[in-house]
Amino acid sequence: MNFMKRFPSHYSYRHAFHFFSYLYHNIQDSIYSYRQFSGLQKIIRNRMLATYFQPIINLQDESCLGYEALNRPPSSMLFPSTESFYDFIGHTDQVFEFERFCREVSIERYHTTVMLEKKTKDTVIFLNVHPRVLLDSSYRSGETICLLQRYGLCPEQVVFELTEKQAVHDYVEFERILSHYRSQGFRIAIDDAGSGYNSLKAIVSLKPDFIKLDRSLIRHIDTQPDQQQLIKILKQYTAGSNTSIIAEGIERLEEIGFLRNEGIEYGQGYALGRPVQS
Repeated sequence: MNFMKRFPSHYSYRHAFHFFSYLYHNIQDSIYSYRQFSGLQKIIRNRMLATYFQPIINLQDESCLGYEALNRPPSSMLFPSTESFYDFIGHTDQVFEFERFCREVSIERYHTTVMLEKKTKDTVIFLNVHPRVLLDSSYRSGETICLLQRYGLCPEQVVFELTEKQAVHDYVEFERILSHYRSQGFRIAIDDAGSGYNSLKAIVSLKPDFIKLDRSLIRHIDTQPDQQQLIKILKQYTAGSNTSIIAEGIERLEEIGFLRNEGIEYGQGYALGRPVQS
């Protein structure tokens, strides 16, 4: 029997082709997603992330506030970039498991790379955290405190750097959760401030301890009046609070000079110090 006779008479070969093409691509996408999922599990199981620590420098006295932990997957066809890797995780149910893994790896390697090798014990570690993790009822901050104690750290040395701020929908509830962590000594940073409406809303609603200015605001800021004006406004906003500004993506001495003259307290970028691999 001719297979196409199974379709209604008005069903054309062209429609059938599009249907099977759609079905084929969906199957291929499912297979690729499964391979990515398996790749993620392998990375976690074999601790295949590379961890870098980028210094955060006081622009006024050149002392080191601390280091941001940056975890990078091995380059592969499944995850051709770090952005694609973290984007995939954000669309799975593995966010909690991966965040726990990253936290353990970051703190363990921070102890070895920064505290022991650099003989620095009073600096701060910035840990990137997805808001969904802090909101998860199964997340227990006591696990983090026990982990810190194992490596001679205290909560006051840890800053939770909130990423993917668009995931925060109920700011009132999220502020209540953050108050719980703050009561234990942890501090909060908002990343990529100035890059969009959500980040600015997070600043106003969550009252972070640190605001990390997006690199797009910092690039060539010494010659960009509009960017300079926004920096001045944010500096005025933080003047009456306990919030400090960290300028990200500093790559030129001229940028350092402008930010220092404007009274910006901290900076991060290649012009100040490249990430050190653990």
